Amino acid sequence: MSTEDRARWDATYTGIDVEPVVALPAVFGDVEDAFPRTGVALDIACGTGGAAVWLARRGLRVHAVDVSAVAIGRARRLAEQSAVPVDFGVVDLDAGLPPGEPVDVLLCNKFRDASLYGSMLARLKPGGLLAICVLSEVGAAPGRFRAVAGELRSAFGDLDVIADAEGGGQAWLVGRR
Repeated sequence: MSTEDRARWDATYTGIDVEPVVALPAVFGDVEDAFPRTGVALDIACGTGGAAVWLARRGLRVHAVDVSAVAIGRARRLAEQSAVPVDFGVVDLDAGLPPGEPVDVLLCNKFRDASLYGSMLARLKPGGLLAICVLSEVGAAPGRFRAVAGELRSAFGDLDVIADAEGGGQAWLVGRR
């Protein structure tokens, strides 16, 4: 990610006046019970950490990354206020997923880099859960950061798909390896 992109995300997160909310992203709400209560989780592009803290409260050991140091600072404060440990890091995902152990949960909400799809699958333990939501061309205009119709099913269709949908400008999938 360019220095310009990092600065843009830092500015975006600096301008947010609302405190982060501890919650699983709403798109995954109907399959919340599929998320385990133990194990290791990786939250990619975690933003201000609401989902990472939710996973930690659930009982998982969580590593969460984002390109924005400002977002990670807010996420760390949220974890401290919530009294749960989360290992946060500033990471440029253009260089790939950060190194680490295989995970029981890989969460990726509103970040899309199709070149990482194979790495995401490889990072899941057998039985591991992938929860991914991306912007989509389905129900919206095409764009550089939007998935084409069927992209997630095509990339992750070898998983045992628990639920998925496309529409309204987003696509999401939850599946188990």
